[in-house]
Amino acid sequence: MRAAVAEALSWSELEALAPDPEERVQGPTNAQATLRLFGQPEDAIRVTLYRDHHAWCPYCQKVWLWLEFRRIPYRIRKVTMRCYGPKEPWFTAKVPSGMLPALELDGRLITESDRILDALERAFGPVGAGMNDRRVRRLREMERLLFRAWCVWLCTPGLREDQERRARDQFQRLASQMEEAIAIGGGCWLDPDNPRGATPGTADLVFIPYVERMNASLAYFKGFALREAHGGIDRWLSALEQLETYRGTQSDVHTHAHDLPPQMGGCWANGSAQQQRMAAAVDQGEGLGALECRWSPSEGKLTPQARALERVLRHRSTLLARSPLGEGLDQPLRAALTKLIAGTPVMPAPGSAAALRYLRDRISVPRDMPLHSARLLRQALESTAALAGQDQPSALPFEHRFDQDPRPFVGSVT
Repeated sequence: MRAAVAEALSWSELEALAPDPEERVQGPTNAQATLRLFGQPEDAIRVTLYRDHHAWCPYCQKVWLWLEFRRIPYRIRKVTMRCYGPKEPWFTAKVPSGMLPALELDGRLITESDRILDALERAFGPVGAGMNDRRVRRLREMERLLFRAWCVWLCTPGLREDQERRARDQFQRLASQMEEAIAIGGGCWLDPDNPRGATPGTADLVFIPYVERMNASLAYFKGFALREAHGGIDRWLSALEQLETYRGTQSDVHTHAHDLPPQMGGCWANGSAQQQRMAAAVDQGEGLGALECRWSPSEGKLTPQARALERVLRHRSTLLARSPLGEGLDQPLRAALTKLIAGTPVMPAPGSAAALRYLRDRISVPRDMPLHSARLLRQALESTAALAGQDQPSALPFEHRFDQDPRPFVGSVT
């Protein structure tokens, strides 16, 4: 291990190295925006999307992607999902069920993602073949079957070895059918109207949220590399990852693996050696490399490290206040950020290892930052923590994620 001899950069030195926040209204797709205009005037807005603070809800992601690919101006109002904290009263007054997503179109409130997409298509025209095209309806039925097979394999506790094998085989049969659908016409998309197009269609948007979560959860809980086992799905995901619009909504394995259990009523590890290796890599901040994302940032653009630094600086006061060490995290956090941005290891204060890992475990993608930024920040926090020892924070909760309550961070600034 390289000796840790450097001093941590001061907050003012770190601030001098941080970039400006991204352009949220007119720039690329991002989880931070509350308004998206796509070059149009604000008075052109007919749509308000109600989605989750964490930018994690799969049904919200489907509608979010549709609006971004179709480039429809819209406002965003963010709501807390129940597993993260209490639902906002203003929202339950509007939507008593608390269901997300919800959408207002010309003042009319609509819930349930498929009904929302149908209404958006009627108002603005579809993205590729529409929701009610008979070919898309067949694909939607396939997606539901794939979803059910995934749930049986992932969410059934106490599977015997033969049951585990049957569940895996059934999932893979349906994954192969998805590959066959992608291959029709020799294209990279499921969209039957434009399989070779530059962007996906509605048929693809229906599949994206849960295939993204399948890839993450099956690696973490079952040791199953979906992208290696199904090359057609890998090529489809890789094509998506070349698109800035998709990457702006994409989560990572760590976020999915720890946010799915309370949403799904539990996700169950099979305990295989491969599963344990993959879960450990994710939890220690290493990620799963190409199984997680085939795209990597280009040279000459804003670095993922710089974006991670900017996001931490924005919320540093709240991060310190919520840390198990309180203000005692000040020097260890600066040490980790020095490692992140300068590549130089810095010895953190004694007794800070668990607090650094506490923060490592609570980075949420894409709510806090993009996937690559989060991976590099987790690695910097872990490598800095390792200099202070092997102390671990308490395990992440399985039944809820109240530790991710967004309220302290809403409107938080440096």
